[in-house]
Amino acid sequence: MPRWLPRAMVLALSLVAVFQLGSWAFHQLIGLLVNILIAFFLALAIEPAVSWMASKGLRRGFATFLVFLITLIAVAGFVTLLGSMLAGQIIKMVEDFPAYLDSVISWINTTFHTELRRVDIQEGLLRSDWLKRYVQNSATGVLDISAQVLGGLFQLLTIGLFSFYFAADGPRLRRALCSVLPPAKQAEVLRAWEIAVDKTGGYLYSRGLMAMISGIAHYVLLEYLNVPYAPALAVWVGLVSQFIPTIGTYLAGALPMLIAFTVNPWYALWVLVFVVIYQQFENYVLQPKLTAKTVDIHPAVAFGSVVAGTALLGAVGALIAIPAIATLQAFLGAYVKRYAVTDDPRVHGHRRRGSGNLLARLRNRPRTERDEDGSGSDVLTRVRERLEHKWGPTRPSDDATQEETGPQGEAGPQEGDGPQEEGGSQEEDGSQGPGRDTGPEGSAGSEGGTPRE
Repeated sequence: MPRWLPRAMVLALSLVAVFQLGSWAFHQLIGLLVNILIAFFLALAIEPAVSWMASKGLRRGFATFLVFLITLIAVAGFVTLLGSMLAGQIIKMVEDFPAYLDSVISWINTTFHTELRRVDIQEGLLRSDWLKRYVQNSATGVLDISAQVLGGLFQLLTIGLFSFYFAADGPRLRRALCSVLPPAKQAEVLRAWEIAVDKTGGYLYSRGLMAMISGIAHYVLLEYLNVPYAPALAVWVGLVSQFIPTIGTYLAGALPMLIAFTVNPWYALWVLVFVVIYQQFENYVLQPKLTAKTVDIHPAVAFGSVVAGTALLGAVGALIAIPAIATLQAFLGAYVKRYAVTDDPRVHGHRRRGSGNLLARLRNRPRTERDEDGSGSDVLTRVRERLEHKWGPTRPSDDATQEETGPQGEAGPQEGDGPQEEGGSQEEDGSQGPGRDTGPEGSAGSEGGTPRE
């Protein structure tokens, strides 16, 4: 056995063990890594506000605390307002539910000529097995729901703490990162950091603008339908639909539909139709244009990045995909060499005249032109020969006609001329051969002789 084989086996097993350990650790820490990624982008989002306050003389930590405090107060006030509104509407719906049920039963009896009663329906629901199973599953799922709520709160706390540290200690973090890099790489890192701050801020600006447009549109509809709490519902729809990816649209539209149902069940249907139509308009018209203006990426790239981010990281990936791609595109754009574009009509989508008639031009080109300019081996000649081989022979050219008819328009060999040529050749051969009897007058082939009768 070679001496190096045991060491090679130990090295291979060690590499496999390290890979397995790293894979296990990555899967265990993927939740923490995602939280850190979200916190980093949130810190980039509030970086301009913190830097502005720090430039006014405030300490950076205190400025970050003020930004977080203002954001927390605004979110808490909005949630409290919506919670009280939602609780009041739910109580009203529960109180008015018998009247709604009576109206529905009356419509069914009138339309289908039935004899339904509300008491019978209530007793059937209370005695149904479906309701019993639902109550049992709800009772057993209370602990699971509580655990999910606590886990969500802990996750929010983790993201908030990391965001605070990233924003407050931003300069120190940049110095620590640059201290282990050469000067050329330090400039690249600082430039990438600055681009990330700009693109993330532009993304949040575009989201805020779309939230404002969505809120105004839904406010006009809810006010027209006389739905109560129209301003608060409009703000709810705008914020939730824009800042909660994937399911934000459905959460945003469910609450206005619920409140509209308390006024008139048909109003809920109108709200649903409007939400669906506006969502399509936002996805295909409004969002691509605003994203292209503020984040400076192509609408197709923005849409593809959201799809890819959702596939990789779910809702978190959809939220941070656009600023991440915009940062990467802007950073790599400095290393891509660009050239001046030629002033060609095809650049603008216009075809040149005759560009589609290449086959006709190649077939009509005479062969003498090829031979005269000495381009018999050029590209066009080879293409023509291939086209002739594929599509059949081309129409005869002038020089080919001259070869067949002979020079100066003389006719070529015609039918019946063969025997004359043969006879002439025999006479010519016979004049030199020994077996031919020529008379005293001389041979027919001799010069100056008289022809034989």
